[in-house]
Amino acid sequence: MLDSMKRSAGILLFRRTTQLEVLLGHMGGPFWARKDAGAWSVPKGEYGDDETPEQAARREFEEELGLPAPEGELVELGEAKGSGKVITVWALEGDLDPGAVTPGTFEMEWPPKSGKLKSFPEVDRVQWFSVEEASAKIVSAQRPFLERLTAR
Repeated sequence: MLDSMKRSAGILLFRRTTQLEVLLGHMGGPFWARKDAGAWSVPKGEYGDDETPEQAARREFEEELGLPAPEGELVELGEAKGSGKVITVWALEGDLDPGAVTPGTFEMEWPPKSGKLKSFPEVDRVQWFSVEEASAKIVSAQRPFLERLTAR
């Protein structure tokens, strides 16, 4: 069953200030525009057989945020299942200015059934959160990654 599922990979950037903080992106596009809780995500995306999960995670980080992932050692946080796919995530300690992010875009038909393609940002904003705040904001299927990061 797992082999037939789509696969996605991403990087959960974290930093230590007075507390542990993680960087999440608010999903772009009209479906997420007015949502907050459950509308934030680890920068991630799908990949095929031509790429390793780690290569995909680094590529997707750069595609979604417009910046390469900071240098550093990736710490595997394992897999989780969500919305019909298996997600693999690594933690990476580093810092990044959310104001420097220039997100990639995707196209979709909007309004629905209009026949018109419209471009939207992959993420419409990026923000640092304490792990507690992030837990309330992140897509529920990705919450285990926050728990695994905290456990380390």
